[in-house]
Amino acid sequence: MAHKLVIVESPAKARTIGGYLGDGYVVESSIGHIRDLPNNAADTPAKIKDKSWGRLAVDVENGFEPYYVVPRDKKSHITKLKGLLKGADELFLATDEDREGEAIAWHLLDELKPKNIPVKRMVFHEITKPAILEAVENPREIAMDLVEAQETRRILDRLYGYEVSPVLWRKVMSGLSAGRVQSVATRLVVDRERERMAFRTASYWDLDGSFDAGTGHDPRIFPGKLHTVDGSRVARGSDFNDDGQLKASAEGKVVHLDRNRAEALAAALQDTTYDVRSVESKPYKRSPYAPFRTTTLQQEASRKLGMSASVTMSVAQRLYENGFITYMRTDSTTLSGAAIGAARDQVRELYGSEYLPDTPRSYTSKVKNAQEAHEAIRPAGEQFRTPAQTGLKGEQFRLYELIWMRTVASQMKDAVGQSVSIRYGGAATSGEDVVFSSSGRVITFHGFLKAYVEGTDDKAAARDDQETRLPKLEEGNRVTSASLQAQGHETKPPSRFTEATLIKELEDREIGRPSTYASIIGTILNRGYVYKKGTALVPAWLAFSVTRLLVEHFPRQISYEFTAEMEDVLDEIAAGRKDRQTELGEFYYGTGDVEGLKTLVTELGDIDAKELATFPIGGKESGIQLRVGRYGPYIEQVPGPDDDGTEAPKRANVPDDLPPDELTLEKARELMANPAGEETVLGEHPESGLTVVAKNGRYGPYVTEVLPEDAPKKEKPRTGSLFKSMSLDTVTLDDAVKLLSLPRVVGTDADGVEITAQNGRYGPYLKKGTDSRTIASEEQLLSITLDEALAIYAQPKQRGRGAATPPLKELGPDPVSGQPVVVKSGRFGDYVTDGEYNATLRKDDTVEEITIERAAELLAERRAKGPAKKAAKKGAKKAPAKKAAKKTTAKKTAAKKSATKKSAAKKS
Repeated sequence: MAHKLVIVESPAKARTIGGYLGDGYVVESSIGHIRDLPNNAADTPAKIKDKSWGRLAVDVENGFEPYYVVPRDKKSHITKLKGLLKGADELFLATDEDREGEAIAWHLLDELKPKNIPVKRMVFHEITKPAILEAVENPREIAMDLVEAQETRRILDRLYGYEVSPVLWRKVMSGLSAGRVQSVATRLVVDRERERMAFRTASYWDLDGSFDAGTGHDPRIFPGKLHTVDGSRVARGSDFNDDGQLKASAEGKVVHLDRNRAEALAAALQDTTYDVRSVESKPYKRSPYAPFRTTTLQQEASRKLGMSASVTMSVAQRLYENGFITYMRTDSTTLSGAAIGAARDQVRELYGSEYLPDTPRSYTSKVKNAQEAHEAIRPAGEQFRTPAQTGLKGEQFRLYELIWMRTVASQMKDAVGQSVSIRYGGAATSGEDVVFSSSGRVITFHGFLKAYVEGTDDKAAARDDQETRLPKLEEGNRVTSASLQAQGHETKPPSRFTEATLIKELEDREIGRPSTYASIIGTILNRGYVYKKGTALVPAWLAFSVTRLLVEHFPRQISYEFTAEMEDVLDEIAAGRKDRQTELGEFYYGTGDVEGLKTLVTELGDIDAKELATFPIGGKESGIQLRVGRYGPYIEQVPGPDDDGTEAPKRANVPDDLPPDELTLEKARELMANPAGEETVLGEHPESGLTVVAKNGRYGPYVTEVLPEDAPKKEKPRTGSLFKSMSLDTVTLDDAVKLLSLPRVVGTDADGVEITAQNGRYGPYLKKGTDSRTIASEEQLLSITLDEALAIYAQPKQRGRGAATPPLKELGPDPVSGQPVVVKSGRFGDYVTDGEYNATLRKDDTVEEITIERAAELLAERRAKGPAKKAAKKGAKKAPAKKAAKKTTAKKTAAKKSATKKSAAKKS
């Protein structure tokens, strides 16, 4: 019996849509892209390997025609789709309505080659039954301009990656990769770190106080800050340059208080009474935020839920495929009429008519060339389900709730209130005229803030719903100080990027597209160019070398402006206003005075690989430089003028988790003083008489005895790792003797079984025969008594992984599960847990510094991987192996796009 074949991208989407369409339809997924450029030499067909462009799989000599292949793991699936197509009387290509989805639809059409049946392009932006049925009734043709734009982007990325990456292999390190957008994103992180390295702190002081408005005022006590001294404004952090000096614009206009003057001024104002000199009151109004688009969703999910961009998109994908939200890759902030009506209905039902504006609110996207836009990200359907009505749990519930709140709030009234600024002054006993200021805000009608308050990347910034009440004062009123303190401040370097702020920066610079940001950040993390310290993105020294090479030898291709311009070019191709071949030709071969990529990679000139990997620490005059070597970064002493080259330079490894801006000259000298492999003599062991040394090893600092040269080869020296509370700089001989005494015999139990205290791979523990028990700290190894040990063994042992250890730190509730998150020490190291999921701390996370935001991010990444797989039971019989299917050879032919484009336009 004939059927209608509908092809979507994912199995989950196929199941949902299949349920809506019912009998007469077969819904199958393509499982993503079914065809692409070859990814390696093994996938490259023999017929193009010998061609000059074979490595690229793009015929750069003939119109930049790509050579597509079906990956080996997709061939059986293509066979399955062709089998389903044989019994179909109609084909619906129902992939996503963006460039990638349009390209997948075209590849399916070109690969399946349906004959004598109508081919229809089915599009929708939400997976609900009405939307799917409407999409079936209103198909369109494949939009070839969108296909051209996606193909251009794919070819650009292939040319950039395959031509520039080999340069990095030869001049920096093998195995590296370059990317048209990933390299620019890496440069942003590196440039920010350079700003931090160049930053010089400036200190400045002011006065903070509590002031008394007198009886009859509510509130009576209110806060204030010193504003002017003798008419000159007190210097703030914004008045200083990054070099720690006052800006030229502030010279002569501000007074820069140091500690002595601030404290003296505070003392001279103890008995001063202040006259209110001005009271300024003005209306406060805040309008709702626009509904979510891809980037704002990623940013808010990072701030509020601790989700990384990749986790956010993964969770949103599941919500979309299961019919809970509209399409999650969009530049648009527009809502359909039905969505506006649904949001207004919920405002009326949940908050009351007084929160509903007279007319619906409409939003327009401020994103340049927003084009892959259907609607904003919102709850699906013509009637919204509240979060409680969805039945969702965990991260899906939290993300849906965020989207639902933002959408509903977007159709609510403004928040209104009053902002007040008060200035009051008096004379110090030392003669200065000083003025203090206080600012307050009272919200008289919360409006949309009842439903939603946006997060902020600046932890010190006031939230939109924050109120500060001030007493009702008038000019001429008098106030006194209840308390007055001198407060010192220091300017702070530019903040490192987080995932949220890097996404915002990329979008502000018009680099990349919303759908690509998660993969861009994932790539630079996975490639080792960037790592996380808490939520901050820190560049590795390797990224400095790579960025330097690209800036010096590929300045146009790595520039922020050029990368943004390429996005404009892709948009113009998608709109049919520019030609793909022309733009690719200019990029690869150049035009006029502009050199193309091909010329740059073939005429590189002299590149000093050593110079690229060398960075002076504290200036060239310091004599210490950092080098990026094959096995990681290290520092070395620069040879002096009298060095004849016979003495090897002194070197020391740089810890993997030391951020570049923390590698100061002082820190470099500290590392040079205690390099890995070098030892510090602590003295002679009082019992053995052997020399005891401390040294840095591959697995951290430790102490050991030095055996005599004639010692038997089988004899091994005693060694002991330093406790976490110890360091090579401060460890003493007494400390070393104690460490070398481990394992320590604590005593014997009533049966004469010996109990020892030992330090192991997973921390300190007691051992009695085969019974091991964890103890709380390393220090207990040296101090625990027999009675304390027997008390521990008197407790029943928990089976499995041993007794549960107490939390090392409590962090607060997880934004996704709502459960309390704690840090614990386990068999495989420290980890965070909300009781359901455990996430191991990374190398740059510490128990002392980890925050609830970072813990939430680790837990979100762990949840995204799904429940842990259970180990197979021992002794289970293996199922008999299936006979291998006969291999079918698919002829790898180049896509004849020009012919298919014509046929695609004709089919309906």
